[in-house]
Amino acid sequence: MGRGYGAHELLEATLDSGSFRSWDGPPLDVAPDPGYAAELARARERSGCDEAVVTGEGLLRGRRVAVVACEFGFLAGSIGVAAAERLTTAVERATAERLPLLAAPASGGTRMQEGTVAFLTMVKISAAVAAHKAAGLPFLVYLRHPTTGGVLASWGSQGHVTVAEPGALIGFLGPRVYEQLYDRPFPEGVQSAENLHRRGLVDAVLGVEELPATADRTLNVLLARAGELPEEPAVPEEPAADVPAWESITRSRRPDRPGVRALLRRAAGDVVPLKGTGEGEADPGLLLALARFGGAPCVLLGQDRSRQTSDHPLGPAALREARRGMRIAEELDLPLVTVIDTPGAALSREAEEQGLAGQISRCLAELVTLRAPTLAVLMGQGTGGGALALVPADRVVGAQHAWLSPLPPEGASAIVHRTTDRAPELAERQGVSTARLRANGIVDRIVAERPDAADEPAEFCARMGAALRHELAALLRADPDRRLASRHARYRRLGLRD
Repeated sequence: MGRGYGAHELLEATLDSGSFRSWDGPPLDVAPDPGYAAELARARERSGCDEAVVTGEGLLRGRRVAVVACEFGFLAGSIGVAAAERLTTAVERATAERLPLLAAPASGGTRMQEGTVAFLTMVKISAAVAAHKAAGLPFLVYLRHPTTGGVLASWGSQGHVTVAEPGALIGFLGPRVYEQLYDRPFPEGVQSAENLHRRGLVDAVLGVEELPATADRTLNVLLARAGELPEEPAVPEEPAADVPAWESITRSRRPDRPGVRALLRRAAGDVVPLKGTGEGEADPGLLLALARFGGAPCVLLGQDRSRQTSDHPLGPAALREARRGMRIAEELDLPLVTVIDTPGAALSREAEEQGLAGQISRCLAELVTLRAPTLAVLMGQGTGGGALALVPADRVVGAQHAWLSPLPPEGASAIVHRTTDRAPELAERQGVSTARLRANGIVDRIVAERPDAADEPAEFCARMGAALRHELAALLRADPDRRLASRHARYRRLGLRD
């Protein structure tokens, strides 16, 4: 369990020393009955706070941010009418002043002493947060011990990025309430921050001492703007020999070929991993992260070759995670980078029952219509619907030995020739290599390999990173309406002869 920081103590540990400025006026008078009035008086005396929420602004690594934090010592951090009004007013002020917002709930939920009216105030808080995000402003959430009930089910679950305190109890139904209702204890460990991270429901588990650095890296990406980007020098495209498709396919399948993690490690900065990047159940074979290539920010969706196995192929959960990345890019007007590197989507009963085809369809529709800039990277294998779901983009960059095909060539050969022996021949006929993809208007730039990426991982990732810096900078400076129209025209003309 976390140390149990109070609201003011948390803000002192998170913000630059002495920078916090309160936005709080006297709490709204809720006309409490005598018993409730006495409870409020005792809560003020014990906690040193006048309500269960503290709001204001401060500097985080020199950057002005708005903050809202619950004080659990005040009636278990419960949200009544006065606390909800204070919260909503603070969110609205942060939006009006165009400040990123850091929220740190620690609450037992809505205040039982105020009944249904207090319960429904979650609606106005949620509406204010939604308006803040719709204005293109970051909303970061730090879930503290404990966060339960209506607070978790409303503004506590709306973060662009959500992290949690180590050992924190986080859940919709408080375990004590469950035990009273059902006369048995709630299963142990289910509502822990660590379990929710394994399940992909929070992005990271961080101590308070780690919060400032993580928030700073996150805001470096989320608040980067095109007008602030340094001029990127032109990156000439190196000649890449056109080799037989089967040779590229063979090279792309080398287990030591660098994937998306190597690309981020060697070529990106300010990397903030989000959900889907853990080691346990949350890992669906897709990495979601915030990152910068040079000065250019992006939301990155990367099919993770190191996590896709015969036991854990790319499935519907990965594509649901991909759509979360698309939403972040859309809300904050950040470029979206998709890294395609998959032997194919899951072929199983579970994938069918969980709607794999529908997830592919939604990814395609959302990518084609996304107003944010989009850049697809063919990094290695590009097989089937799993690859198709992340391909549509304003620009497409391909590694020399990457490829894109409706099925693994062996499978295509089995369909056409009733044998897998003719896979090399069929791959050539289908035009799966990046050289043929470029000739057909699908790939815009090829990044050379010498002779393949597995033999020179650092150098290859550096070349790919330079190409991405150049492409992202150009996309960020493009007129959005023209860029979107060009994307639609690109795919409308696909397959037509001039």
